[in-house]
Amino acid sequence: MTTEVREQAQQDPPTDRPVRVYADGIYDLFHYGHARSLEQAKKLFPNTYLLVGCCNDELTHQFKGKTVMTDKERYESLRHCNYADASGASNDVYDFVKKAGKFKETKRADGISTSDLIMRIVKDYNEYVTRNLARGYTRKDLGVSYVKEKRLRVNMGLKKLQENVKRHREKVEEKIQVVTKTARVHRNEWVENADRLVAGFLEMFEEGCHKMGL
Repeated sequence: MTTEVREQAQQDPPTDRPVRVYADGIYDLFHYGHARSLEQAKKLFPNTYLLVGCCNDELTHQFKGKTVMTDKERYESLRHCNYADASGASNDVYDFVKKAGKFKETKRADGISTSDLIMRIVKDYNEYVTRNLARGYTRKDLGVSYVKEKRLRVNMGLKKLQENVKRHREKVEEKIQVVTKTARVHRNEWVENADRLVAGFLEMFEEGCHKMGL
């Protein structure tokens, strides 16, 4: 199908049936970029039946690399996407679709991809491992060595100690502020009382002087 025919089909789609659209991908760590891509596919025609294929582990690992999620988990993620009307495992079918002139590319969402998410995890690897150790995972669950586990647990202890010291220091500072404020109030009261006493003494002294004719 030529570009002109495809554009015409989009401008004048059939009204007696849904237009079947097929989208294919790996969909590892399914995120909003994937959802937006499927949304574009779903909205290609007013009445679209969207079929979504997901490459299995065998092909994905062979041609792209290891995934975080298994193919079964990726299939299940797609089944819970509202834009997909049907989904399942699939081999790469782009070749004959392109030859038939029915291939339509969706735009990639900027700022998000599975690779980006994985890089965030790698960048903050120690933090994620530490958090999961605190949640009860073992070093074997997380694939870390005995030495690394001990080092991370020592760091956890130091961090906890620092947090306790910080909380204690904040409480001490709060108490100091309260004492300082209270002392300032008492000082102001003492000054006011002293002023009254001096003023009273001067008045009494002045009256005494008048009586004495001074």
